Amino acid sequence: MLGFRRRVRVETDRLILRLPVHADWGQWAALREDSATFLTPWEPVWSRDHLSRRSFTNRVYWAQRAEAQGTALPLVMERRSDHKLVGALTLDNIRRGPAQAGTLGYWIGAPFARQGYMREAIMGLVHHAFHGLDLSRIEAACLPENQPSRGLLEKAGFKYEGVAQSYLQINGRWRNHVLYACLRPDRRGRTDVGQA
Repeated sequence: MLGFRRRVRVETDRLILRLPVHADWGQWAALREDSATFLTPWEPVWSRDHLSRRSFTNRVYWAQRAEAQGTALPLVMERRSDHKLVGALTLDNIRRGPAQAGTLGYWIGAPFARQGYMREAIMGLVHHAFHGLDLSRIEAACLPENQPSRGLLEKAGFKYEGVAQSYLQINGRWRNHVLYACLRPDRRGRTDVGQA
């Protein structure tokens, strides 16, 4: 069939990472609403219509376009055992050419935190990024005081690289972030590019 493109689906032991679909709205909105107190200290301020069906519909269309254009990979995390959404992660700002890099963002619902789901999801997505998308570097950032997120990134193989001043607006304020990166092991060091 001409024009058919298989949508990304990454499977781990306990999770399916996939693009969001319209039918996810109820679960997604309920999980975000129930986890608001847990999430808002670490996220940009939510718009008034953040949890609305219309806003989620726009998110679904954006995810489809971004994945098709190769600029981002926004995925929901679905638990395999009962098909519940537990969170989401996005590989955004995918840069090709000499960089071959992307930026990772993620969140998990409060009931599912500290159970290893996000580490499993990040490791699955990083593997896909390196071997399915041919990227060489995945970057991530979090607030300096967010020790659980820092520990998560380190356990998932990310290395601390420094601090970015006033990196993002979080909970209504410009905040410094600590920067981490995960590098594809077989691409560290010299390349053959430009050599005779």
